[in-house]
Amino acid sequence: MKKSVIKGVALVAASVLGVTGLSLAPASAVTRTTVVIQETNSLTGLNTAVVGANLVTNVDVTYPTGSGFTYWNNKAQLVRNTAFGTFKITKNVPGDFRVTYTVKKGIKWSDGTLITAQDLLLSHAISSSDYSVKAGLGDPTPADPDADPTNKFDSAGYGGPYDDHTTASSFDISDDNYSLTVRYDAFQPDWQLFGPGPSPIHALIGMAKGKKALQSARVNASYKSLFEEAYYGAYEALPPTDDEDYEAALEARTDARKTMATVAARWSTRYNITTVNSSTNPLVLVSNGGYMIDSCGSTSCTLKRNPLAATSGTPKLTGNVDTLVFKFPATGGTFSDVAAAQALANGEIDIYSGAASAAVWSTLKANTDATTIQASSALYEHVDLRVGSADAGAHPDCAADYTGPFAGNSQKAKDLRKAFLLTIPRQDIANTYIGKVFDPSTTANSTVLNSHLSLTTEGDYSKVVAGISSHVAEFSKTQDTRNAAALALVRKYYPSAGPGSNTIDVKLLRSTAARRADINLQIQIQAAKVGFNLSNVGNGAWPNFLDCNDYDAHLFAWSRSAISQTGSNAQYITTGGNNSYGWSDAGVDAAFNKFEGALSATELIAAKINAEKLVAAEYWSAPLYQWPGVASWNKSLKNVMYNPLNPNVVWNYWQFTY
Repeated sequence: MKKSVIKGVALVAASVLGVTGLSLAPASAVTRTTVVIQETNSLTGLNTAVVGANLVTNVDVTYPTGSGFTYWNNKAQLVRNTAFGTFKITKNVPGDFRVTYTVKKGIKWSDGTLITAQDLLLSHAISSSDYSVKAGLGDPTPADPDADPTNKFDSAGYGGPYDDHTTASSFDISDDNYSLTVRYDAFQPDWQLFGPGPSPIHALIGMAKGKKALQSARVNASYKSLFEEAYYGAYEALPPTDDEDYEAALEARTDARKTMATVAARWSTRYNITTVNSSTNPLVLVSNGGYMIDSCGSTSCTLKRNPLAATSGTPKLTGNVDTLVFKFPATGGTFSDVAAAQALANGEIDIYSGAASAAVWSTLKANTDATTIQASSALYEHVDLRVGSADAGAHPDCAADYTGPFAGNSQKAKDLRKAFLLTIPRQDIANTYIGKVFDPSTTANSTVLNSHLSLTTEGDYSKVVAGISSHVAEFSKTQDTRNAAALALVRKYYPSAGPGSNTIDVKLLRSTAARRADINLQIQIQAAKVGFNLSNVGNGAWPNFLDCNDYDAHLFAWSRSAISQTGSNAQYITTGGNNSYGWSDAGVDAAFNKFEGALSATELIAAKINAEKLVAAEYWSAPLYQWPGVASWNKSLKNVMYNPLNPNVVWNYWQFTY
């Protein structure tokens, strides 16, 4: 499951210990201070902003280690975290929209270093293409869609509304180093979500200097100043070449750019680890959440309470939990939800949240020592088709260019994409993973997701779907009717295609989870009837291959972490951070750019319908269904409140208590 601004699960006949690596014995609630949380995917890294690392497990594990200006509660409300700081609009005139953020004085990183506005600067460097270009760090979003990005920060944050409406010089720090003002060229409807987040820049500078130990307060303060000077100096304009200060200015800017390039290299690579032990550089683990990463191995990560939690900027820790343990399958391994449900019944884990099957649901409900719920979830299953070559982040073993059946924007490519999507048995898939999970005997149809932009639980869903009724109707016809239409499209180019002809090979990327294997098989059976030979081989390391040009189709789930007007832009615009498939269309880009402006409720629905129509006409993707939220936790553990947004169960970790 990938996170959108993602959980894969599988069923195998194996012991709990063999599948999930569980090793904790049940303990009395009276003496417990540890919470064990079961994840359904493996950890792939500790920096969720790096390309390809924006995954649910990574987010869950790192969320308790950081704090910022806001967080989302379980009612999908954005909460201002005044323990960290405050922010407000300080100017709003045409062409000049400003928001000022003030860090609370006295809050500290886990190594005791004061947090200041200098720690917010990195947010802009990893999100602004203009800054990257003018600071000599490369172009993350080249105007030519066929050109490769050259950014030194391997960030997924480039592209989208923030990038579109800021410039290199959009960040201004106050004289006391505790306030920072962000300037936009127009009012931003999602301005509260665009706020800068803190990064321990003193630790990054330390790593850039080759340090492998925590430094003194004096040294860390000097590192902060060094970073600030390099950040601004990297894009500072030079005097005329005949000016007597030109050579000195050029030398200073060159040094600043070298510093920023080295920081970019450390930021992009040093956190991409899945093992943390005594040999790990402690600078990598400097954080400001209620907990700190203590150790990570092949099947778990252990977080310990931050000794400076009270002054870290995180909401006040009111619970008695000292340790959080995140369990996950070993990298590339297969996860069993049934085994996890049984582990909860055995007292070996305390919290499980995932994709239930009928067997999982019955096991969870039978556990009288746990609280088990079915709730709304902002996750949705989908199939995406690759159209172009991945520009960045591609696995080195993958093909340099995509040349598969869906490549390009020719009529043939669009027809084949449409034909393949028509064969997907979306209703049968939705029935299997919604209705029959909770009532195996039901014959009623479950709700199929018919929108790329709105979920079934959102207030505008029915209006958006009504606006694309012709497309929905075409993809809601009987399976035989859709297969016949698909076969007609395929035979335009392959006259001999037919049931079992295996005329067109389609390689699909998916996890090894049982649900994904089953969905893959259901699609494979129908696609074969019109000449598609769909692979049915899972990849346990699937997140690392989303940018791989070897795959024609992708099956996974998006997990929303916020409610925003521009939240889907990252998937569909040409330069979007979540666009891994080479999707590029000027009309689609323009349609999604509309979301960056102030829109009334009526205008927003109209903009969504327009964008939906344009995406549908490209046949890039098919939404399948919105996940029913399923969670279960130890009854002795208090204040667990399921959140439809990601992170689902640890969003309020500071309140967990026995």
